[in-house]
Amino acid sequence: MMKSITEIFGKNVFSDCVMKERLPKETYKSLKRTTELGEPLKKETAEVIANAMKDWAIEKGATHFTHWFQPMTGKTAEKHDAFISLTSDGRATMEFSGKELIQGEPDASSFPNGGLRATFEARGYTAWDPTSPAFLKEDSAGVTLCIPTAFYSYTGEALDKKTPLLRSMEAISKQALRVLRLFGNTTSQKVLTTVGAEQEYFLVDKKYYQSRKDLIFTGRTLFGALPPKGQELDDHYFGSIKERIAKFMRELDVELWKLGVSAKTKHNEVAPAQHEVAPIFSTTNIATDHNQLMMEVIQKIAMRHDLVCLLHEKPFAGVNGSGKHNNWSIATDDGINLLNPGKTPHENAQFLLFLAVIVAAVDEYAPLLRLSAANPGNDHRLGANEAPPAIISVFLGDQLMDIFEQIEAGDLNGSKDAGVIKVGVSTLPTLPKDATDRNRTSPFAFTGNRFEFRMCPSSASIAGPNIVLNTIVAEYLNRVADELEKADDFQEALKKILAQLIKDHKKVVFNGDGYSDEWVQEAARRGLPNLASTVEAYAHFDRPESVEVFEKHGVFTGCEITSRKEIVYEEYAKVINIEGLTMSQMAKQEIMPACIEYMTSVAESISKVKAVCPTVDFSVQEEIVSNISRLLFDVRVKVAALDQTIEEAKEIEDIEEQAFAYRQKVFFAMEALRKPCDELERIVAKDKWPFPTYDELLFRV
Repeated sequence: MMKSITEIFGKNVFSDCVMKERLPKETYKSLKRTTELGEPLKKETAEVIANAMKDWAIEKGATHFTHWFQPMTGKTAEKHDAFISLTSDGRATMEFSGKELIQGEPDASSFPNGGLRATFEARGYTAWDPTSPAFLKEDSAGVTLCIPTAFYSYTGEALDKKTPLLRSMEAISKQALRVLRLFGNTTSQKVLTTVGAEQEYFLVDKKYYQSRKDLIFTGRTLFGALPPKGQELDDHYFGSIKERIAKFMRELDVELWKLGVSAKTKHNEVAPAQHEVAPIFSTTNIATDHNQLMMEVIQKIAMRHDLVCLLHEKPFAGVNGSGKHNNWSIATDDGINLLNPGKTPHENAQFLLFLAVIVAAVDEYAPLLRLSAANPGNDHRLGANEAPPAIISVFLGDQLMDIFEQIEAGDLNGSKDAGVIKVGVSTLPTLPKDATDRNRTSPFAFTGNRFEFRMCPSSASIAGPNIVLNTIVAEYLNRVADELEKADDFQEALKKILAQLIKDHKKVVFNGDGYSDEWVQEAARRGLPNLASTVEAYAHFDRPESVEVFEKHGVFTGCEITSRKEIVYEEYAKVINIEGLTMSQMAKQEIMPACIEYMTSVAESISKVKAVCPTVDFSVQEEIVSNISRLLFDVRVKVAALDQTIEEAKEIEDIEEQAFAYRQKVFFAMEALRKPCDELERIVAKDKWPFPTYDELLFRV
């Protein structure tokens, strides 16, 4: 029988309560001053913590430790070292020093670095992030103590996702506190951004996965005709969870709970074989660590159930792709949610200012927010099958939009009443109605006390979007604080600033259908950027205004921005190259031979039947042979075109130019090849088709 959640939760985490229990009182207080006030960690304190952490881990079966970090691959990295040490007489002891806790030294040149490190400049460092608790990983390798760390080069440049995220958190805290002090808040010492990341994913049967080269190499299907049924009946969303999937989800919950990941919600998503798991909010850097763990654990547990988890943003054409909804909010260290409008939001000036600041930041820095959600997989997802478009807009809802309009007109006098819902059944309760509806078509929607950034890619780290959000909001808070601090009349200055922010940036607010073609046209009229692809979006990363805002708030240096842009373009080119080569190989080695074999068998059947009964009508068989032959010719032409565009793209030396070539030529050559191949799948006998179809992948789980 499974233990209760309260017994399981956090059992593999060196959490605050564990530290309070195991550390000497003064050591614990010293660590808290480091994590909460930013005081430097003393060497002797680190030694005591390391010893306590080692003893706790060994008691739970750990033999190794690792600095667990998040390089620019978007995944996690770890190097395992045993606690073992040898005495002078050859006996083994278990040791773990304060230095080993605080600092590690992986090879910096072997990870993506965008030119910051050459092969002969290998030294890099990992540094303990004491704000994110250490945890234990249990797997077939045994039990390993994992210490969350930042990763940077010998010369101090950030080579990871965590370092700039922590910098951005400090930037927004600093500027938000300036604004709060102006409102008379003298008690809050820190402002934190919090995140709850909803993770979508697909599950397919392992035996079908292993028979598809495209899934193995690229994580998505490069070919596949739609089955007769897709998601049009809306019967999978929130539907009854299949027994096999329920067993997987149960084990997933338990493993996540052990790691202190607060998995709260699970359900079927819209597309067949698609699901979601969502945690409770936590501080942004911890939420980011937890989401990386969540993706890893989902994939690991799936394999135990002979399933494979697909985290790609668009593993199947024609049905919903997967995203990661980044629910972002701002709160003080003493529990005040700065995005809580209260019952009378028109009277909540502090809330309205923070809201207007966020809207302004999103409008001015829309390209940065867009590029933070860009990757090759998301290029397939955005703007298709219930995914938000590539245009950044903000949904506020009727109540808040009405307040904005009142402020702009200079006549703020009330808030629209939410009311109640009555459905006309006496036995059902009368429910309080939310002040506004939800808009699932908006990429950046206010949902009551937070913003939901729905554009984020399912396979990527949430660090990028939150780095951008924290930084651009910090910039606008800085501008507002500068104005208010020098104002003679705070209230009058506040009214003026609010009205100006709304007037200048209301164009980014859109409460309508973001999926519609009309919105694309309207957005263009409003002057909102529509950056349809990763390569277009990242062209904005090193623009002067982008570099200025990141450098001003100490989040990125100019060199770090340049390196990250190069890493993204290089990764994009490599991903599309792998997809193109895989597609070409599958077409030539699997699809074409299978079609020729089937066409030959049909042609031979005509000859055999003709020999016995020459008067029989062979028009059906002849049509099959004719259609296959015509489509095969088309495939041959399209494969040759794809191969040529790949070779041409490879020859381009400039990495940005090469990435654009892969997007503008190889990407579309692949789409052209897919069309006749999918047509062939509809004609060729099922038992002759060389790999599992959408029917098996989506409906045989």
